This record gives sequence, C-alpha cells and structure tokens, in this order.
Amino acid sequence: MAYHKVNADQRAQGHSPYLDNDELQATALELEWDMEKELEEPGFDHFRLDGAIQHHLGNSQSPDLDLEPIQPSSSPKGRFQRLQEDPDYVSHYTRQAPKSNRCSFLQILKVFCTALILFIFGIVIGYYARKKCPSSPTSQEPNNPHIYHEILKEIKAENIQQIYRDLLQFPREDDVDIAMKILVQWSSQGLEDVQLVNYSVLLDLPGSSSNTVTLKNSGECFYPSGQQCNRETKMLHSQDLLYSYAAYSAKGTLEAELVDIQYGTVEDLIRIQAITNVTKKIALLKLGQSPLLYKLSLLEDAGFGGVLLYVDPCDLPKTTDLADKAFMVSLNSGGDPSTPGYASIEGSYRQNRLNLTTLLVQPISTVLAKKLVSLPEDTVQKDRCIPLQLPATGKKIISLNIQSVTTYKTISNVIGYLKGTVFPDRYVIVGSHHNSLNTYGGQEWASSTAIITAFIQALMLKVKRGWRPDRTIVFCSWGGTSFGNIGSYEWAEDLKRVLQRNVVAYVSLHDPVRGNSTLHPVASPSLQQLAAESQSFNCVEKTRCPGSNVSSVQIQGDSDYFINHLGVPATQFSYEDIKTSEVNSTFLSEALFPVHTTKTEELDPSFSLHETIAKLTGQVTLQIANEPVLPFNALDIALEVQNSLKGDEVDIPQLLAVASRLRDTAELFQSDEMRPANDPKERAPIRVRMLNDVLQSLEKSFLVHRAPPGLYRNILYRLDERTSQFSVLLEALEHCKLHQSNETIQAALSEVLNSINSAQVYFKAGLDVFETTLAGKK
Repeated sequence: MAYHKVNADQRAQGHSPYLDNDELQATALELEWDMEKELEEPGFDHFRLDGAIQHHLGNSQSPDLDLEPIQPSSSPKGRFQRLQEDPDYVSHYTRQAPKSNRCSFLQILKVFCTALILFIFGIVIGYYARKKCPSSPTSQEPNNPHIYHEILKEIKAENIQQIYRDLLQFPREDDVDIAMKILVQWSSQGLEDVQLVNYSVLLDLPGSSSNTVTLKNSGECFYPSGQQCNRETKMLHSQDLLYSYAAYSAKGTLEAELVDIQYGTVEDLIRIQAITNVTKKIALLKLGQSPLLYKLSLLEDAGFGGVLLYVDPCDLPKTTDLADKAFMVSLNSGGDPSTPGYASIEGSYRQNRLNLTTLLVQPISTVLAKKLVSLPEDTVQKDRCIPLQLPATGKKIISLNIQSVTTYKTISNVIGYLKGTVFPDRYVIVGSHHNSLNTYGGQEWASSTAIITAFIQALMLKVKRGWRPDRTIVFCSWGGTSFGNIGSYEWAEDLKRVLQRNVVAYVSLHDPVRGNSTLHPVASPSLQQLAAESQSFNCVEKTRCPGSNVSSVQIQGDSDYFINHLGVPATQFSYEDIKTSEVNSTFLSEALFPVHTTKTEELDPSFSLHETIAKLTGQVTLQIANEPVLPFNALDIALEVQNSLKGDEVDIPQLLAVASRLRDTAELFQSDEMRPANDPKERAPIRVRMLNDVLQSLEKSFLVHRAPPGLYRNILYRLDERTSQFSVLLEALEHCKLHQSNETIQAALSEVLNSINSAQVYFKAGLDVFETTLAGKK
C-alpha cells in the first residue's frame, strides 16, 4: 500500500468550493507534512518499502529515496517473500480539525447533512450489492506457508486409502476405460479442465503360450517361474506365465551354451572373453548395478545371442520373498518404437521395429536360476547369503523359446489443468501413471494415482474458497509406463515446443511406496535444497523424515523425457526397503513383478507413508507454483559439477578450470541476482520474470547430444549413491578398457567440457542482461 500525496497546487479546477477553502488547504498541507514525518519514524518500514516500489515503477524523475535494502532477517519469507502487493488493503486516516473557524454555521451544517446523506445512501447500496452480488470466487488470497499448511492438512491417510480401494475396484479393462474413470474422478473433485489424450502405439505383448527354457542335458522344460512345463501349471497361473517376458525382445528359438557373466560389467566381459568365445551363446545375467539397456548393449556388441535375466536373492531385502516369481522388463528406451523422436499422431510415418535388440531376452525366477546353476534351494549359510554363480566345470546347453507379439494399441493419458493467475503460461507438472494392459507392475499404480487424486482434492477445496496458484499446475496420469514410458513420451513429443518454453519443474509420483523402511528423496541439483527443506516442513512419520539425504541419481518412470530431453528440474519422494547406497541393489526397480507380490496394504496398513509422500509432494509443488522467484539454486549446480570431477579417473586441467569459472559465476549470480525478493529497488515484475526465465533453464546446458543406452543424457544425474563422477565419463573409461581405444573418452570429455562451458556462458549472459537493465533504469 503506497500513499498518494495531493499538493495544494495540484487541485483540479472546478471542484467544490469547499476544496478551495484556505482552511482545508492548510489542513491538507499539514496532513502531508505529518505523514512524511510519520514515515520517517521507526516502525513504519513497510510504508517506506511501498513508497520505494512506487518510486521505482512509476516516477523515475523524482529524487531518489534514501532506503536501506531490506535484510533477509526482516522478511518473514526470506528471498521467496511475495512480491505482489495486496490491492485490497486500505488505510484510513482521521482528518485533523481546522485550526481556525471561518466557516459559517450554515456551511458546516450543509456539509454535515450532505455527508450524512451520502453515508446512509452508500450503506444501503453496499448492503444490497453485497447481498445480490457475492464476492468473486477468483479473488486472490496471499500465498504463504500458512496457506500451504491449510491445503496440506486436508490430505489425510484415510482419504488416500479410500481412493486407493476405489481404484482397485476397477475391473481389468482397456486402457481407455481406466483413464476415463480417473478423468471422472478428477473432474468430480472440481478440476475444471481435464482431458483424455489418446495415442495409437506399437506394443509388444505376450503370445498365446508362455515362453520356455529347456535343459538339453536332461530334457526338462521349464516356464520362466521355474515350474515344469505341463498343462496343469499352465492353467493355474496362465497370466503370470504369459507376462514373464521382455517386451521388444527378439523372437524365435535359440539353442546354445549358457555362460555366467554375473552383473555384465566390463570387468565381467573381459574375464569371460579371455576364456571362451561368446558368439551366439546365452548369457546368464543378474539385474542390478547399472541400467539393463546398457548391459544388453555390451552383450550385443560382444556377440551374444540370448540372455537369461534374474535377480540374485542376496540383492533383495530380507522382507521380500520373490524367489519363485518371474517378472517383466521393457527393452524400450522411451516412447512409441514405431515413431522414434516424434509423436504418434494420425498420419505419422510408422517404422517397422518389431524388436529393439538382436538378443533373445527372457526374465526368469530365482528358483529357475538355482536349477540352472545346480545349487540347492537354500543358499543361506550362517546368516550369510551366498550369491548365485554357475560352476566353472561342465557345460550347460539350453534351448530358449520366445514368442511375444507386436500389435498396435491405444494408450491414454489423463491431463488436468489448474490454471495459475500470475504466470498462467508457466507449468509445474505432477505425474503419476496407471496400468491396465498387463497384470504386472504391482499395485503401485493405484498408490500413485490415489496420492495425486488426494492432492487434487485438497487443492480444489482451497480453490473453491477463492485461492489459486500463481503458476499453472498440470496433473498427469500416464498410460503405457511399463512398456517404456510411452504415454508421457508421446504427449511430450506432441507438445514439445510448448513444453520447452513453459515447463518449470516435474514432480514425480512413480512407485511412491515400494517399501516401508527408508525415505528416498531424489532431486536434480537445482531442487535439492527445496526437497531437503520440505522434509522438515510437514512429516507424518517424524522418525523417518529427518536425515534423508537428497541426491541426484537416475530414477525410473515418466520423468525421463522431461529430465533427458527438456532439461527440466525434477524431484521425487518414495519409500524403499533397499539401501540405495548398495550398488548391487540399484536398478532392481526395472523389474516389474506380478501384482500379488506387492501388497500395498501390507507395506503401509495405516497409509501414513502415503500421507507423508502426498504432503512432501504437495509442499514442493506449492512452493514451485507460488513463490514469486522460483526456488531453484544455481550454486548447487556448480557444486555438483565440481563434485563430479573429483577423483583420479578424470584429471583434465581444462575441465577443472571451466568448472571453477562456473562456480565463480554461479556465486555471483546467486548473490547479485537472487536479491530481487529482498531488495525493493529490484522488484519490477519484468525483472522478476527475467530472473525466473534464467532459473527455469539452468539445467538445459547439461543435456549431451548422445548418451549410451540406459544412461541419462542429463549428465547432472549419477548412476548410484556411491558414484559421484559423471556417468558418461565413467562409461567412456570402461569402453576404453574393453576396446583399447581412446576415441570414446575424448568424445565424452568434449561433451562434458562443452556442457559446463555452456552453463557458465549462460549464467554470465544472465548477469550481463541484469546489469544492462539496471544501468538503463539508473
């Protein structure tokens, strides 16, 4: 609220004679002097602040006010405090009585009567206007932590549980039917703009009969679960047997020797190739340590013909019993395989890609893996788990039969918009997914959908009372996730130009409760500070929230396109049982086990973990959607880059030098350009918009043109908690060991060097723009 001073010589001509009265002139001048004097007194800093805003925005010719910058300690919200002023705030002042009485009694009486009549008339009009015209539902309430708390307190465990149970009542119908029911559910909560977006895509589905593995030495035939091939078994678990496969694998039959390559690392391959010829043989491969697509690419280059994929029981938590369960994996790196890089809209050219690898890939259960390595069922000795390993003596000849079928199906996404009021063209995307085309993937799709629906429910309760976010929140339920994040890829490819300009962050709800022991927050470097602060804001499970380290590691799910193709900051909260610091346990989530093996209500019977995830997700979303200055941290990116260059593997002076320059520029940017939230001289809306545009694109510089299969193109994300180096550099070093060539490492170093330099130039350009703007203002 700013005062508007009226000088005596600025009166409009032709006004009421009472305004020309010398007494009232004197009164006005005295009131002006008193107000200026009052503003100089302690306790009126907020009045001075508003005067500064008016001075900066409106009248650049008037003398500068001698204002001290507001210190963070004096601001209740620090650098994220609200920049807009409340237009409805009105200050009233009592006019002082004139010092001399030159007005006649009749004049005073006339003024009094006129004022009284107008006052009564105004009350009558105001009463009926208020009665007949209720206040607009779009009137804005201020955005602050109190508002966030009011919204989040409406998210309750019992509500999430009820939504979850309602979702599980859906029969296993077509993807479009499931999506339509979610659409109706979101619309019933009051979300105004909810759309169903369909794409016809190429899926790889099970054939009419299960895949099989046959031991040629004994003639025994097994299904992937480890059960022997017979009609009774086939009828008993027909769906599980059919869906134990690798989508987009090569098809056919292969008879060859089985070769144990453990986790399929470069060291494993070098060791095996030194003792045997692996051409057209079948690899026995453990899931974990590194992305499956990367390991398969190594095996394909080495000349293998097939792969049996399994999970070593020593890599699983003790609370999980998956020994007799086979699983599904997808070999699709993302999107519709028939339209790589562009959307599957009507009229698009369809490429003939029936399989995405030359390898015959088949997931098998631990039970079958033990039979293949000729080990007894119980491999635990004295509380110590013995990793599975094929004996060095004796050859195992097996026959692998794979017969999945590729066909076109409709994939549906549900997209709902809650429009923002200040920056409606800036999107914060919150994404979950729904499964319906197969029985695998567990019940976590219902968990994530229940959480996002409960968040929508809480938000819309506040919207109905007049609140709206500053930026638009986009709620997405993706289809086709288990086949390679197809729904999210196709939608993002369809809207690529819009999303490149408008999306500021992606908040993921992929598989939110996959365990019940450890909270695992993941965030891109620019969002790590926000994710850490959100954990202390509102936690249901107090003992489990503090102390959770936020890291930037590769995650599964539909955030993939936004991270790797758009360079959008992303974050995700989830509960797990596996310690993420254990290398062997990483990337096990690539396996999708049958629905009955993951009972959500056993993991979280009170749904308190679901409530925690919902509130953490909601807190982060609300802050990104409402803070005037985006809560992104530029300096954290520079620090992450320097940490990724530590170690003996990469000691390149040019890299270290450009990383040092990036840190210096980021520090200057952080100190000089993140002050607009605390300095009234820099609060012009255009300046805030410029700053947000810079912050929004911080991570785009770190997208390399090409990365090995399964590795992120966004080099800010690491492979696991224990590996701090850039993944593309580590892979290049391994490639150098495998092929005895330095070409790959030189190319990778060049990519990383150019990414860091691009970010440094981008920060510097942002600083130059702001300095030019300030110089123009002055």
